[in-house]
Order: sequence, then C-alpha cells, then structure tokens
Amino acid sequence: MFVLGLTGSIGMGKSTTAGLFRKLGVPVHDSDAAVHALYRGEAAALIEAAFPGVLREGEVDRALLGARVREDPVAMARLEALVHPLVRAEREKFLRRAKAQGARVAVLDVPLLYEIGADRECDACVVVTAPEAVQRSRVFARPGMTPEWLEVIMSKQTPDAEKRRRAHFVIDTSRGLEAAQRQVEGVLRAVAGPAAGRGAAKPDRA
Repeated sequence: MFVLGLTGSIGMGKSTTAGLFRKLGVPVHDSDAAVHALYRGEAAALIEAAFPGVLREGEVDRALLGARVREDPVAMARLEALVHPLVRAEREKFLRRAKAQGARVAVLDVPLLYEIGADRECDACVVVTAPEAVQRSRVFARPGMTPEWLEVIMSKQTPDAEKRRRAHFVIDTSRGLEAAQRQVEGVLRAVAGPAAGRGAAKPDRA
C-alpha cells in the first residue's frame, strides 16, 4: 500500500484537497478529527491532569485549553507530548485497517507533517499551497481570526516555500476546485497508475 502524506499551511486548502482524495475513493486519515475525538475520549483525563479545569462535561474545552497554552511554549510542548503519540497510534490503526480492506493508496492528512516527523511514515508527501494573498483572504474570513493569532499559528508551521521544496507533489488550490481535482488525479496516477484517478488504484507497494 502506498502511503501519501498530505499537508499545507493554514488557509492553503488542505481540507478541501483531502476531500478530493476521498471523492476519488482513497481512504484519508484526518489528524485534526482524530485530536477532536481524543479530546472527547482517551486524551481527556490525561489533559485534565496536566491542565486542571479544562474539562467540560467530560470533554476538553478547546477554547479553555487554547487560552492555557497559546502564549506558553512550555505548556504547548507538554500538551503535544501527550497528544502526538496518541494521534500517531490512531494513524497506525488507520493504515492497518486500510491495508486489510485492500486499499492500494492511503492518505495521512497531517497539518504538522514535517514538523513532527510524520513524513517519515509516508512513501511520498503532497503539499497544498496557494499565493499568500489568497491564503490570508481565506484565513481572515474565519470567525475569531486575528493577525496576532495568525502569527502564532504560522510561527509553529514550516514556511510554505520550505514545504514545497521538500514535497514530492505540490497542489495549487488557487485555480478552483476542478483544477485542484485534476492535480489530485495526477498525483494518484503518478503513484498508482491511471486507474487511481478514477478511484480504483492498482497495487503499488505492499
């Protein structure tokens, strides 16, 4: 099974691109969704122990937790040390399931793919990008986003140019959904042959 890592900085269109892979029949593991699930489950008690008072009705309140770690690098590192191993275990379970179900290509959607070294779990990496003006327009359309908070987020992410330099494939989402889908289809053809772009990837790597 060929494993593709999918990443991109905030506002680049990564989630939309992940949806295009799903549309073409490729199983996708969403690390953000995995974190949300862990905050309602396995990670809740661990996070409450490390950051007392962040639970609400048995679930981590993301706003409360964010306020505790946003301006505190030590606290953020402590949180990541708790959560990242759990998310990695979820990725591993996802890949085992995908392989058992006969998938020939699987995608790991990881916002901090390079930053946490998850690219080493992949056979190739796809970086989603867009011009800076497009990125900022998308980001500031989000509720509650401020220039200060964007700066905090960007400080934790590998610069877009560096991501593109390290990528095996780059998808530009600034040219519309149909153009992005054609690029996704091209990636699948490159890693798994012509059938992959139609959602039926042929065998490539065990």
